Order: sequence, then structure tokens, then C-alpha cells
Amino acid sequence: MESTYFRKGFGLKREIESDLASYHSALVNRLKAEDFTLTVGDLTFRLAREFGFCYGVDRAVEYAYESRRKFPDRRLFLVGEIIHNPHVNARLQALDITILGYDPDGAFDFSTIGPEDVVLMPAFGVSVADFERLRAIGCVVVDTTCGSVLNVWKRVERYAKDGFTSVVHGKHYHEETKATVSQVTKYEGGKYLILLNMEEAEIVCRFIEREDNLEEMERLFRHRVSDGFVFARDLAKVGVANQTTMLAKESLAIAARIGRALEARHGRDALDAHFRSFDTICSATQDRQDAVLELIEEPLDVMLVIGGYNSSNTTNLARICAQHVRTYHIADGACIAPETSTIRHKPVDETEEREDGGWLDAVRRIGLTAGASTPNNKIGEAVERILATKGLGLDG
Repeated sequence: MESTYFRKGFGLKREIESDLASYHSALVNRLKAEDFTLTVGDLTFRLAREFGFCYGVDRAVEYAYESRRKFPDRRLFLVGEIIHNPHVNARLQALDITILGYDPDGAFDFSTIGPEDVVLMPAFGVSVADFERLRAIGCVVVDTTCGSVLNVWKRVERYAKDGFTSVVHGKHYHEETKATVSQVTKYEGGKYLILLNMEEAEIVCRFIEREDNLEEMERLFRHRVSDGFVFARDLAKVGVANQTTMLAKESLAIAARIGRALEARHGRDALDAHFRSFDTICSATQDRQDAVLELIEEPLDVMLVIGGYNSSNTTNLARICAQHVRTYHIADGACIAPETSTIRHKPVDETEEREDGGWLDAVRRIGLTAGASTPNNKIGEAVERILATKGLGLDG
């Protein structure tokens, strides 16, 4: 009987090497070989020592290309974006892989999928309900869910099994967080609450400690809790987890704050019965955040962060950098216009792009990093367009 669920690849990596070559960059390789530094004319580029595609993204992208090779005559679908990078998703669409959108009720639209089709699950994973819907259709499912995401799922499943509510530090609208909190539905009575930042954590902690802000809790979290959530009942036993791409420092601080609130409410001796916490930030996210923190200790005139605007880990890199140096978060090199000396970028915590002129005036040292979903060729293109803006070639 033909298998209809695949998670470990098809052994076609050699066959797709030429397909993946365009994601590479000789210029980035040169930067790495020269101690992550490139000097051309009066410009010096410094590249963070950890940047770009992580293992999970590499695996997801490779698996998508392998799937097209494995099933050349079948229709291929992708549940949303495979990663948050417009260039990569456009390349997959060029392979005749259809990215599925939503139906009027806000659920993924599987109405056109039949048993003979192939459906790829993205690196973020999909919800329990969506997975069950796909299995019921009988189509081939190719699962590219990142291993770090799966580790979080195991954690919240354990919380639910043991009667703890999962409090998840994440963006409630993000595909990964939606998939994560759905895991608690595998257990009767499984509960979750999603909070975005320390400010919201303080509101939750006030309720845990004093229960005097129920109206505020209901207003803020009513769309970010599991069905039938009762704040007084369901925040008595809490397990903390997080979307893997959040700011690691903030996730750890939130967990510690919730632990103190539960200790204040129930006492130190009873804390283990009311609180659990495990660091579920993925190592690649942590490594990239640590690398930019190291880089921005150097004297830099400008920091360039490259990656999709809807990429959580890229946005958090920009947020870190913006606290220390003038920072531009750009989707890719096309945001840099040499002919007008302008740059299109999205400032941290703003929703729209902005265009700035003269951004390279008096700039000598440029820091570079890229989110975990950004291929190296996009970094190389950005450097080339900066050089063109200054009228420089790679040899000065």
C-alpha cells in the first residue's frame, strides 16, 4: 500500500542541487572567508556570524523541491507560505506549487484537494484540525514542520495532559502559534492563553496575584484563549511556552515573572504544583540574536536587516538592532535603489514601508544580518546594490 504521509525526505538531495544553487551567494561566501568583513573603497561591511537560513528552513525548502521531483505529474499544494520569505515562496509557485489561501470562515480552503494530490505542510506546522482534515481527504501529506516547533508541541501536550494551562508567548495570528496551541485540544480539558509581550504578562500576573482585573483580562484575551476558558480556574496551574522565533530574553523574563506571580499566590512550597517552564526558543533564533548583539557592540553607522516583513525572527532582529544603531529592515535587495540613492524599509513596530533618501550619506561601516528564512543570495544582492549606490564595484 502506498504511503500517504512523509516526513523524512525522499533521498533526492543530489538531484535538486542545481535547483537550490540560485539561493547561494559567492559574495556571502567571500564575506565569511574574510572574517565576515568586506571593504570596498571607503565602505566596510560587517556580517553577523550567524545569519540566514537555519537548519529547519533549509530542510523545508529542500523537501519542497524534492516533492516536485518525487511527484512530477501530480498537483502540489502548500498550506500557506512554507516560510516567511516572499522570494522563496514565489520560487515555489514557479514550480507549479499552489499556495492555499483561506475560505470565508478563516480556515484554509481545502475544497479543491483530492486524494490524488500532494499537500506540503509548512515549516511552522499546521493545526491539529487542519492535519486531520488533510488525512481525511486521503491526499499525500509532506510534513516539513521544523523540529524546534515539534519540541514546543510536545511541551504543551504534556502541560495539557497533566492539567496545566499553556501560556504561550507569541503572536496569536502567527501560523506557528496557532498550530502550537491547537495541540492542547488532543486532551480533554486542554487550555491555553496567548500573550504578546511583558506588558501583557504583567496584566496576567496581576490577575494571578489579586484577581482584581477580570474585566481587563476578558477584554484583552477573549480571542486568545481556548474555548470555555475561565480565568480564575484556568490560571491556577500554568505551563509557559513560546513561539520559537520570539525575543529569547523577553520569553525568559515572562516565564520568570509568571513563576513569581504563582509563588506569591500559592506559596513557594506549592510552586511545583502550579508552575512549569521550559525554554523553547530554538537554537537558531537564539544564535542569530546573540550574533547581532555581538556585532552591534562594534562602531557601526547603519545596520541592515534582510528578510520578509512578516517574519517574526527577522523583525525581532531588527528590534534588537534598532535599540543601538540606525537600522533598516528591508525585504530584499530590491528595496535599495542605486539610481535614486533611496531605500524602502519597514521601521520596527510600524505597518507600512517607508522610503528614505540620502541614507548612505556619511556612512562608512555597515552591519548586515538576515532572518532565518532569508537565503544568502538576498544578502549578496543587497551588498551589490549598496555598492552600486556609491558608484563602486566589488573591486573598488
